[in-house]
Amino acid sequence: MIFEEPEYTAHQMIKHRLSLFHAEFILSIILSIIVEGFLAHCCPAGQSTCRHRFLILTLGRIMDTSSIRARLQRARPSFFSSGVVLGAVLIAAVSSTASAATEIPFALDWKFEGPSAAFFVAIDNGHFEAAGLDVTVTAGQGSLAAIPKVATGAFPLGFADINSLVQFLDQNPGAPVTAVMMVYDKPPFAVVGRKSLGIEAPKDLEGKVLGAPPPDGAWAQFPAFANAAGIDMSKISVEPVGFPTREPMLAEGNVDAITGFSFSSYLNLVRLGIPEDDISVILMADHGLELYGNAIIVNTEFADNNPGAVKGFLAAVAAGWNDVIANPEMGAKAVGARNPAADVALEQRRLELAIDANVRTEYVLANGMGGIDADRMNAALEQLAENYEFQGTPDKTLYFNDVYLPKGNFPIN
Repeated sequence: MIFEEPEYTAHQMIKHRLSLFHAEFILSIILSIIVEGFLAHCCPAGQSTCRHRFLILTLGRIMDTSSIRARLQRARPSFFSSGVVLGAVLIAAVSSTASAATEIPFALDWKFEGPSAAFFVAIDNGHFEAAGLDVTVTAGQGSLAAIPKVATGAFPLGFADINSLVQFLDQNPGAPVTAVMMVYDKPPFAVVGRKSLGIEAPKDLEGKVLGAPPPDGAWAQFPAFANAAGIDMSKISVEPVGFPTREPMLAEGNVDAITGFSFSSYLNLVRLGIPEDDISVILMADHGLELYGNAIIVNTEFADNNPGAVKGFLAAVAAGWNDVIANPEMGAKAVGARNPAADVALEQRRLELAIDANVRTEYVLANGMGGIDADRMNAALEQLAENYEFQGTPDKTLYFNDVYLPKGNFPIN
C-alpha cells in the first residue's frame, strides 16, 4: 500500500523546523543515553523487524551535532513525527531538571563596586543556580533610576534606597513595586569632609561650602539629618555638583565637604591621593537619623506569580553576603572579574566598610538580615516628612513586605 505524504504550507514547515531546531541539542544528549535501553525494552533480541528499531537506530546515527541540524532541516514532518513525540516523552520522563532556570534580570543601584560583591558571589558560588534561577546583574545610575525599572516590569528585582521608594510610591500610587529584604540596616548616607578644611563634626558644616549632587540619596536626607544633629542649614552654602566631580572637588578644596555614601566617597578620596587621616566621615545614622538604607525591591506582579523564585532569590542573596563577610577578598575578586577597571584591593576595603558600618549591625546580628523594626520604620517615615511633603498618608505596609523572608530572617555570620 502506498501512502501519499500530505502537503504542508510554508508557515507549517517553518514552524515545524523551528521546533525541531530547538529540540536538537537536548535530543543529541538524551537519545545517546536512552537508545540502548529503549531497544532492549521495546525490541527484544531476535525481533529485527520491530517497528521502532529503524527509527531509533536512525536517530542514534545522527547523534553528532554537526549533522543533526542538516538532517532536521531536510526532514518532512511525517518522517520525524513519531520520533519527535517519542523523544519529547522520554525527555520529560528521564529528567525534570532539563527545564530552564527562571531568568532574573537584576537592577543594581550603582556601578560594579565592592558592596555589590554579594550578588556576584551568589552567582559564582551557585546559590542562585541552586534556587533554580539564572540571574543577570546590571549596573545602575542611582536608586532613583532602579525603582522605575522594577515598577515597569523591565526588571523583576532590583536594589534601591527604600526612602526613595517611599517617595516614588507616594508620587505613583498603586505602582507595582515594594521592598522585600532590607540589606543596609544602617544607611550609608554621610557627610564626608576634610579635617584640614575644618570638618570633623556636624556643627562644623555651618559657615562652610557643601557639595551635593541633586539626585544623591544622602543629600535628599540632609534636612532631617541637620534637624536631628542641630545644624542650622541657613548657615551652609550648598554647591550643586555632579557625581563624577563630587570627590575631585573636595580633593581640590573647591568645597569643604560633600554628601554621599560613606564607603564610596571615602575610598574615592583615598584613590585621589587624600591622606586617610585627613578624611572625616560623618555617618548620618550616628547622629539621629532613623532611616533605613538599601533594600531588595520587587515587582509585585512578578512576586505574586513567582513567590518561590522571590524566596529563592532572597535566600541566595543572604548566602552571598555570608560568603563575602567570611571572605571579603573573594568578593572583591568577583567584582574585579566584572569590572576590569576596578582596583581589587580598593574594592575589598569598600566592601569591608559597607559590611562593618551598614550590613552587619548590632540589630542584624541579634535579629537576622532582611527584616525591619516597625517602630523604627514609623520614626523613619516621620523624619522623611521633614524632607518631603507627602501627597497621601504614609503607610509602611506599602513600602515593605516580609512575606518572602523566613521566620527569624536570615542569620548572618
